[in-house]
Amino acid sequence: MSNIIRVVLADDHVFVRDGIKSLLENEANIEVVGEAIDGADALDVVAETKPNLLIADIRMPNLTGIELVEKLRSESNDIKIIMLSMHESEEYVLKSIKAGADGYLLKGSSKEEFLKALHTVSAGGKYFSGDISSILIGQLTNPSNSLEPKQNLSDEMMITKREKEILTLLLSGKGNKEIAEALDISKRTAEVHRFNLMKKLKVKNLMELSNKATEYSLI
Repeated sequence: MSNIIRVVLADDHVFVRDGIKSLLENEANIEVVGEAIDGADALDVVAETKPNLLIADIRMPNLTGIELVEKLRSESNDIKIIMLSMHESEEYVLKSIKAGADGYLLKGSSKEEFLKALHTVSAGGKYFSGDISSILIGQLTNPSNSLEPKQNLSDEMMITKREKEILTLLLSGKGNKEIAEALDISKRTAEVHRFNLMKKLKVKNLMELSNKATEYSLI
């Protein structure tokens, strides 16, 4: 049974997960072994079920699909990952590739394309839906473009109320466990918020975080 593709679905909309399960239920060599309601939940489900393939919505609460890919890759997790999106956006596609995704599917894809993508990626290939390949070709044929998407600095620095709370606690010397207790959240959720915050501000340690917070008057 080693040829069975074990799949985890991560999407905050239950009807999307149900739709994918319905699409896959009659496929003899594909088994949905877990579901996640957001990016943070997906980390736990992947760790518990150890699937071959993760299908993740690009926009989820707590941890976006792109951030989820980055987190899994930072842990040297070799799971195959397909991003699922309603948006045929150059920025999303390039960010997904840069993060380490193996494929990018539009939610309007046909059953045939969906299955082709799953089999292609699970076999070690790459798959990009519809006209997305033209974005990649455009990047390759126009050397003035970079795979690094252009980002708006003000958007980068925009942190949520919860992230501001996390930032304040971090800079006061609190660890993940203490932050979780202070905000009445799980330790995993505290870790996810900390990861999001440091990624958003592009810092690697508390010293850089403190400097960035001071520079941009974040607290």
